[in-house]
Amino acid sequence: MWANLVRLLRHRGLVQTLVVRDLKARYRGSVLGFFWSFANPLLLLLVYTFVFSVVLDGFRPVDIEPYALFLFCGLLPWTWFSSGLTEAGNSLVANGNLIKKVLFPAEVLPVVAVVANMVHFLLALPILVAALILLAPAAPRLSELVWFPIVVGVQLLLTLGLGLFLAALTVHFRDIKDLLSNVLTLWFFATPIIYPMAAVAGRGPEVAGLAPLGKVLMDLNPFAHLAISYQEILFYDGPFGHWKWLLVLGAGGAVLFTAAYAFFDRLRDSFAEEV
Repeated sequence: MWANLVRLLRHRGLVQTLVVRDLKARYRGSVLGFFWSFANPLLLLLVYTFVFSVVLDGFRPVDIEPYALFLFCGLLPWTWFSSGLTEAGNSLVANGNLIKKVLFPAEVLPVVAVVANMVHFLLALPILVAALILLAPAAPRLSELVWFPIVVGVQLLLTLGLGLFLAALTVHFRDIKDLLSNVLTLWFFATPIIYPMAAVAGRGPEVAGLAPLGKVLMDLNPFAHLAISYQEILFYDGPFGHWKWLLVLGAGGAVLFTAAYAFFDRLRDSFAEEV
């Protein structure tokens, strides 16, 4: 396993080539091309601003302004996470012709799916930064922004681990593709993206000094810690207090990635027959 993992690092040129190919294929035939990487998040932000300022003016929490920007801070990384997992899970099945080539490293395919969606996330960041400058009540401080690449790195590690695990399983159990879409829908609403963490953590039974049920569930949700980290760094005016949870999640992500790669490597020989 370790030899294959080291070999994966040597395939970074192949990963880069396939990511570029994926990005070009996504916008092939469109007039605006890569400009859509900026236009899509901008239009999304404008839609959310209109909906929650005009159509559903009474829906948003009164203590979170501008609500559309709060939503955007969690929605962008969630889009990378959910799209990356969906595409990574189906990457081996969709590229069966490559899997059947003896010398092709199968693990490159889920890695490409995750990294390509990370590039889309990074391309959307200028829109988020511009919105923060124009709309945010207080600009993020440098002491908080230095944590931003660490949050991105932790999310990359976590998404890669889950993506490898799902890719290996989907080859043998095609139902996972449909099951995953429903799980991701539940996961989205169980994560403080459209509502603040305080709306859940303060509710639930407190028995014999136990924490509220909502807080316990949030603590067990790995993406909740990522969403809260993005929100504290980019949106809220205050120190980044979630760094301990982030470091724990980073350590857990490293363990998950190692275990997922070992699982992937163990099933590697069966991929060519199943696809």
